[in-house]
Amino acid sequence: MPYQPQFTITPSLLATVEEIAALRERIQGAAVELSWIPALQKDTRTRNGHASTAIEGNPLTLEQVRALEEGREPLASAPRHRREVTNYFAGLRYVEKNTTLKRIRHEHLFALHRLLAGEVMDQGSAGVYRSISVRVGDHFPPHPDDVSPLMHELLDWWNHRSTDISPILSSAILHYRFEDIHPFADGNGRTGRALALWELYRRGFDSHHIFSVDEYYWENRPAYYAALAQVHKAGGDLSQWLEYSALGLRQTLEQVWKRVLRFQTAHPEKIALTPKQEHLLGLIADHGNLAPAQIRKLLDISKQGAMNVLNPLIQAGLVEKHGTNKSGKYRIR
Repeated sequence: MPYQPQFTITPSLLATVEEIAALRERIQGAAVELSWIPALQKDTRTRNGHASTAIEGNPLTLEQVRALEEGREPLASAPRHRREVTNYFAGLRYVEKNTTLKRIRHEHLFALHRLLAGEVMDQGSAGVYRSISVRVGDHFPPHPDDVSPLMHELLDWWNHRSTDISPILSSAILHYRFEDIHPFADGNGRTGRALALWELYRRGFDSHHIFSVDEYYWENRPAYYAALAQVHKAGGDLSQWLEYSALGLRQTLEQVWKRVLRFQTAHPEKIALTPKQEHLLGLIADHGNLAPAQIRKLLDISKQGAMNVLNPLIQAGLVEKHGTNKSGKYRIR
């Protein structure tokens, strides 16, 4: 029997989808020519890696995850926690490299799962559908014998009928149905969120790969799990889940737009930011303001090196110093 998702496009959902479309158009138009898109992509990968693994209990901070993305070893971190994050980066790169794949097959899911869950599973094996029964809270996913047929139906829907609806909806449906089937013994949460992102990339929704919806889920994990569980309470109706997911995407794009505005200069010419300058802007934005000593420590550079990074940002009007020469701090202007 073909998979047929049940949902109603409510006025609230339709309004949110329209707001998302307007935000996306604004971001695409502003960002397409900017020289710091590669740095934004790197930052987004870091945020995705941090949020999706944090949802599953990984304790590494955003800055520790950033260190791993940059090839540095974060202090006071367990090997398994580091492996979970580096696995997720590998999974994201697999998704990014396969955005033009016309047909997703079981072997593609196995390959993605091996990257995401290799050497960090508490049970089962990476890259194969589960042969054991599992429980997720109060939910008992399908029997192992039913997993492969159900995944065949889901892949058939994804490859052939998902394009009949907006990618905003199809990515959320794919996310939920994958988690509902729970096809692997472990690592389903990370894989399901990666698949939702893959659908957005395949449909050309985020052509620059500069947003991280997983941060929305991570910031309120109870609401995320409650939204997933609500579908069962509604007899399989996905309407409220779609509303929740769309609100998350809208909020995510609003944050991206704020970042775009922060990085733009008021002058008609555009400053070509180096990766270190992009990194510093992100650090200042995250902390609110930073003292010179903090900047040197976070970037691992000398006093003169810090000024070489800061001066072009100050001259472009992106960063300003407040306070005295001795105790002053730098903030986004």
